[in-house]
Amino acid sequence: MLVAAVSTACGSSDESAAGPAQAAARAPSAASSSNSRVAATAAEIAKEARGKLRCPARPKSAPRAANAPVDDIVGVRPGMSYDDAVNVVLCSHELLIVDNSPRGGFKINTYGQTLRQGFGAVFAEDRINKTSKEIMAEMQNNAMARSMNKRAADMLGGTSRWYVTTMGLPNEERVIAASRIEAYVDGKAPSISGVAAALEDKYGPPMRKREDAQGWFLDWAYDLRDRPVTETSPMYYGCSAPSRPESGVNLSPDCGLALSAVIRPKRDNPLIAHTLEIGVVHQAQGYDLLMATEQQLERAEQERRAAELDAATKNADKPTM
Repeated sequence: MLVAAVSTACGSSDESAAGPAQAAARAPSAASSSNSRVAATAAEIAKEARGKLRCPARPKSAPRAANAPVDDIVGVRPGMSYDDAVNVVLCSHELLIVDNSPRGGFKINTYGQTLRQGFGAVFAEDRINKTSKEIMAEMQNNAMARSMNKRAADMLGGTSRWYVTTMGLPNEERVIAASRIEAYVDGKAPSISGVAAALEDKYGPPMRKREDAQGWFLDWAYDLRDRPVTETSPMYYGCSAPSRPESGVNLSPDCGLALSAVIRPKRDNPLIAHTLEIGVVHQAQGYDLLMATEQQLERAEQERRAAELDAATKNADKPTM
């Protein structure tokens, strides 16, 4: 089994995209636009970062095969090209921008070539003019939040963030896995059972479903022939997807498509959903793509070295003895 953390990337954006939480996400920017400390509003930052992106997205990647299980998260699915995935993610909301924070990735020898192993997406935020003391305090708070894993619980309602894992030769990268977390607007959040029902309506009955104080956990998994994994299968506990954008990706040649979802409750009402985490991966396809990429990079490097040796044999200066 192969395991990867998450990666880095870059991308662009739009003027016409919108999502269901648009009004809620815009409100802080609109309200703070008169604040002299605001150097740039979230909307202004997003517009600049997204550039010439056109929405709605029009993916060129091949659609899902007929009769295959549903395998997308808001339109992003394994096998989609890197550029298509960026467009679909950013077009899901006009305030989403690509997150270039450095992350891990698959530990393979790229022989100096740059592979886009994935990209994140987050909501743009107002850029505030801060004092050095405020900057230091913010850095400490962010570090503490990461160490205590509070980021999901503290997400602003109406926002979302993504991570999409990709692999392939330069400019030919394809989606292996995708994860998204969405925080619901207070006062408009659905019930946990309602979110679970919506998930089952889209993806079908889950292979496994569990409820506890931390939330509801649902998993779907398929074998290499797209047949649902059952409780008697050895893959029942071995095939899953990364539901959180911060999670690593497991790849096995024995697992097919897998989806995992976690519905987290509000702190003061366990019946109401606060966040939905959901991830998808096709483990075997991702494993094959990773192996093929490694082999192609190694072959290209061997060919380069052979060509360099041939040129040196023909053109090199005679050594002085």
